[in-house]
Order: sequence, then structure tokens, then C-alpha cells
Amino acid sequence: MTKLLITYYSSYGHMYQMAKAARDAAAENNDYQVKLRKIPELEAAKKAMSGQDPYLQAQEVQSDVAEVTLADLEWADGIVWGIPTRFGNMPAQVKQFIDTAGGLWAEGKLEDKATGIMSSSNTLHGGQESTILSSMIPLIHFGMIFVGSTYGQNPELSADDFHGGSPYGPSTVAGSDGSMQPTEGDLKMAGRLAKRVARVAKGIKSTK
Repeated sequence: MTKLLITYYSSYGHMYQMAKAARDAAAENNDYQVKLRKIPELEAAKKAMSGQDPYLQAQEVQSDVAEVTLADLEWADGIVWGIPTRFGNMPAQVKQFIDTAGGLWAEGKLEDKATGIMSSSNTLHGGQESTILSSMIPLIHFGMIFVGSTYGQNPELSADDFHGGSPYGPSTVAGSDGSMQPTEGDLKMAGRLAKRVARVAKGIKSTK
């Protein structure tokens, strides 16, 4: 079976919803074994946001999701990352986890794994595209093969209605107060990316 890891970080639950949609779509194919894992929170962030009810509620909803490990990265044939934007870049939580993977990089354990990235931001132009583009950099250092979202498979990318998404990967807009939720189109694009990463991973695996 092709093994697909969906790993994400989510403060307020938007990226969690996208990750679940990605998992559920990929799991429709019985040839894929899919894991959903969250990237650990930082203690400093817990302390800083512990007074915010939306944060506490979102963390409680995600409490049954296991935290990702380096063994999960090694296990997977393909990896979909859910990376929300922080000032146009990945959040510290994701960077810290990626920085712990140096041993896997040194041994080439992540080379030739298919990978894709989903993102989210408060505003439409709040860094969704720059976050995906900049987050590609360490993944390319790992030797992973980046998979984006095609226009042919994602008609939402050519639609005029409000939604996230780009050819670099799916995304969603939370709104300036965080009250907006992923649209149906956002969730569908997340699912299609997961399926595409799994297909590419399966193809690579078949040639080894």
C-alpha cells in the first residue's frame, strides 16, 4: 500500500479542517494507508494564547490527534503538510519540528518522497502563497518531490467566488477575526491535493 501522512499545525482549527478533508479524501482509496498527525504546540505559544477561548476550544477539538514524530516522516511514501502563515512564512512550531529532522536528511531518508503543502491566513493576501513557496525550501533540501494543485483538477482556481487556493497548493481564509471557515471549494482542493500526492508517491514507489 501507498502510505500517506497528513501532518499539520493549527492554532484555531482552520488548518485542522483542511487536514481532515485531505485525510478523508485520500482514505477513499483502499490502496492508500493514511495517517493524520498534528505538529506539537510550543509551550510559549500555549502560555501566550491560553486566555483566548477560540484557541482553547480548537485545541480541545484536536486533542485526540496524535503528535507527529520523525518515525512518521520516515514511514510515509508521501507527505501533505498543513502550514498556516505567520507574517508570510511558516510558524515557529512547524520550523522547530522540521529542524529536528536533520538526522533523516543526513541519511537521505526523505529523498524521493512526494510532498505538497496547504496553507491558511487571516486575510486573502496575508501570505498564503509566500508561505507555501518558502516552505518548499527545506522540503527540497530533504530531497522531496513537490506536488502542487493543477487548474485542470481544481476548477475553483478559475472561479470568481471568494475562496483560497493557488497552483502552489490549497489554502483557506480565516478572516480578520478568525470567524470564517474553509469553504466547500477549499476543502475539496485539500482533498484533491492529498489524492495527487498519493498518486505521485505510488508512481515513485513502483519504480524503486
